[in-house]
Amino acid sequence: MIEVLEPGISTTVQDLGRYGHYHIGMPPSGAMDQFSHKVANYLVGNDENSATLEITYQGPDLKFEEDAVIAIAGADMEATINDESVSTWETNQIEAGEVLSFNFATEGARSYLAVAGGIDVSLMMDSRSTYTLIGIGGHNGRQLQEGDTLSIGDSGDNSASIGTRVPDEHRPTYSEMDPIRVVMGLCDYRLTDESKAEFLETKWTVTPEADRVGYRLDGIDLEFIEREQPFGAGTDPSNVVDLGYPVGSIQVPEQPIVLMRDAVTGGGYATIGTVISPDRNRLAQHRTHQSFSFEGVMIDEALSARNALTDRLETIRSSVTKENNP
Repeated sequence: MIEVLEPGISTTVQDLGRYGHYHIGMPPSGAMDQFSHKVANYLVGNDENSATLEITYQGPDLKFEEDAVIAIAGADMEATINDESVSTWETNQIEAGEVLSFNFATEGARSYLAVAGGIDVSLMMDSRSTYTLIGIGGHNGRQLQEGDTLSIGDSGDNSASIGTRVPDEHRPTYSEMDPIRVVMGLCDYRLTDESKAEFLETKWTVTPEADRVGYRLDGIDLEFIEREQPFGAGTDPSNVVDLGYPVGSIQVPEQPIVLMRDAVTGGGYATIGTVISPDRNRLAQHRTHQSFSFEGVMIDEALSARNALTDRLETIRSSVTKENNP
């Protein structure tokens, strides 16, 4: 068992998400930074879909009631065990009675705590992920609170070796990040040519209204082509007849909002592009007031980037497995 002494700003149970329910308006939820979530699980010998704790900005204080193997990946929150520093991107041991604590993130926004055996909460629609907007999944459908207790799953014949590390070249940095790549469409035709160009040239700033539902951005005002609104669309120039919203799609009611893992699945705002899946991991590590730009790519480039990320994860998994089974 794990006892929550302090919950942190926003700590939830997440796995890779729940799929197959988009048609009834159920978003996938799941880890915002899927890369860090998967790597943390590799380090403790879990399946990559095992439930972790997603920790945002400032982490919790957690008392472990039993010995456990843990790993932390993602943002650096200067974790400690009984006030002794704990390395991130590395397999660690924690003893019964010890307290794992996190400080405020120095780089990045989200960190992932994996425990050998996974965080053991009930499945909801084949997922342990928390969807707080309607209160399902995870631990009682909500962020962790002081006094909560979490069960640890059976780690079985776990072979994770303490001190196993992710090679430095595969550890992301979050202080300065490359542009976020986006495939333009479905409704970018609604923007003027000048606004489409400006969208990709502008430095956008993450506002305080950035969370698991969406990242609202501050920058320039985008201009729409004037037209008579079709039947079924609203009167605002950004309105369209309802359409589906992919995760990562960018809607423009006023300033752009990048829809994230807990976002609604459809609506009547124009979506002018979609952040490619590898870069949604990086976007999730952008902090409030951090600025970045978008870069337009074609579908084949997006697929190549996804394949490259898959290869990188497999390289990490193989490296970790090799250290665990020399």
